[in-house]
Amino acid sequence: MSQSSSNVDPRTVDSFGHEWSSHDQSDLSAEEKQQIFSDYFSQFPWDSLPDKSEGFDMGCGSGRWASVTAPRVGTLNCIDAAAEALKVAQRNLADMPNVRFHHATTDTAPLENGSQDFGYSLGVLHHIPDTQSALADCTRLLKPGAPFLLYLYYRFDNRPAWFRAVWKTSEVLRSGISRMPAGLKNAATDIAAASIYFPLARGAAAAEKLGAKVESFPLAYYRDKSFLTMRTDSRDRFGTPLEQRFTRQEITAMMTACGLENITFSDNMPYWVAVGTKA
Repeated sequence: MSQSSSNVDPRTVDSFGHEWSSHDQSDLSAEEKQQIFSDYFSQFPWDSLPDKSEGFDMGCGSGRWASVTAPRVGTLNCIDAAAEALKVAQRNLADMPNVRFHHATTDTAPLENGSQDFGYSLGVLHHIPDTQSALADCTRLLKPGAPFLLYLYYRFDNRPAWFRAVWKTSEVLRSGISRMPAGLKNAATDIAAASIYFPLARGAAAAEKLGAKVESFPLAYYRDKSFLTMRTDSRDRFGTPLEQRFTRQEITAMMTACGLENITFSDNMPYWVAVGTKA
C-alpha cells in the first residue's frame, strides 16, 4: 500500500489474510459458488451496466465473487487491505486478464473519483472501524447512476428475542477465539463448524423435508451448503477481531447519507443485502 489509512483495524486485516491463505476456496464447487453468488446478487441490475463496464470489488478476499463477476464486465478492480488475501485472489483469478489488483483500503484505493460503473462490497465494511466513512469512500468512486451492492451483518432486527439471546451467547465464544493465534483459531473455528454449524444446518434440512418452515431456525441458511462453506463462515464469524452489526433502518440511513438512492433490500437470507444507485 502506497498510503496509510486510519480507518482500518490491523488485527482484523491480519486475520483475514490468514483466513484466505488457509481457506482459499479452491475446492468450492462451481455450482455452490453460483448458488451463493445468486443469494447476494439477486437484485443487482446487470442489464443497466454499459458495455465494457468498469467496477470494483471492495474487500475481494479470495476472489470468490470476482470470479463470477469478471466474465460479465469489461474491467474489475479487486481491492483488499490484506496482502496475503490479494495473493490468493491473484492466484484464483490468474486466467482472467480483465481483473486488476490493488493492495489498498477503502480510503486509499487508487481509482479516480466518479470513474466506476458499478461496485460491490460483501461482508467487509462491518469489519472496518468507521463503516459509514468506508461506505462513503466506496460511493465517491462511482459515476452518477452507478449501482452499488452492499452486504452488512444484520443486528437481528427481524428476529425474535430468543434468537438475539442465542447470538449474545455466541459472542462469548467469538471473543475468546478471535484472540487466538492463527493456527489455533483455524482449529477452533473448524470445531465450531463441526459441532455447531453442521448439526444445526442438517437438522434444519431434515425438518424442512418433514414440512416445517425453517427460515427462523439458527443457521438454517446452511442447510443446503457444503461443510467447506460452513468452515469458511465459521472462521469469518468467530475468528474476526472486529465485527459490527446494523439494522435495516441504520443501513438505509448510512447509504442515503453517502449519496445512494433507490435503495432496495433482499428479503431473503443472508441479511442484510441492499443495492442503491449513486445520486
